[in-house]
Amino acid sequence: MTTSAKPRPEWYDYPEYYDLFFQDDTPKEIAFLKQAFKRYGQGPIQRIIEPACGSGRLVFRLAQLGYDVAGFDLNDNALEFLRQRLAKKKLKANVYKDNMVDFKVDKPYDVALNTFNTFRHLLTEDDAIGHLRAVANALRSGGLFFLGLHVMPPDADDHCIERWRGKTGRTDVSFTLRVVEWQQRKRLETLRVSMLIRKGTQKPLRVQTEMVLRSYTLTQLRKLLKQVPEFELVESFDFWYEIDEPVKLSRDSSDTLLVLRKR
Repeated sequence: MTTSAKPRPEWYDYPEYYDLFFQDDTPKEIAFLKQAFKRYGQGPIQRIIEPACGSGRLVFRLAQLGYDVAGFDLNDNALEFLRQRLAKKKLKANVYKDNMVDFKVDKPYDVALNTFNTFRHLLTEDDAIGHLRAVANALRSGGLFFLGLHVMPPDADDHCIERWRGKTGRTDVSFTLRVVEWQQRKRLETLRVSMLIRKGTQKPLRVQTEMVLRSYTLTQLRKLLKQVPEFELVESFDFWYEIDEPVKLSRDSSDTLLVLRKR
């Protein structure tokens, strides 16, 4: 007689903890977006959609600011976390389950967001193009799409390790991100992300996830964008989110945030 092994917990199933991963960046990102809406938007911006919104950190903050926001994801735990968080503050947002490859909307949006490497979960060229076209179809003419991802420079370290911490109240989370494999020819990068969660006097919980992401050089990213002529590149930034310091895309580009506009 055989029994199936208990599935290993994934960090995406603990949105209340992995949300701390972005603890320092979220306020900067929201401040940047507000300024970018004014600088690059054509016409009023009120309706915003975030495909693959995860814990909904941006959806929640934008709802607080009074925007008409929608967010969808495939993870039920993340969606329920977001719904409860919104309800607690009596905020409204359209939160639902959907796939970012071929989603459709009933009414066009002014802005779409995919700002922190979620795009790289799409492992094939067809899926990447499908997402870009779905976003274009979801936007009105002149609408903005903020696309953020890590671009591989020529001297990228294929076995890098990053560590950082997030803390709120009695909860302290230590994060470790390790590149365990990079198949350059297949353009597949395997990351191992660990969370060590300490909460008051409770027994520490360790959650480890391995994920495969599609890698992009700047040349590959530019080639991809050319296949979706509905978008024009307006400006590019890095993950410091400094509105007055756009960056020029070059062979040394790494963490990259593109501001795209629907033609």
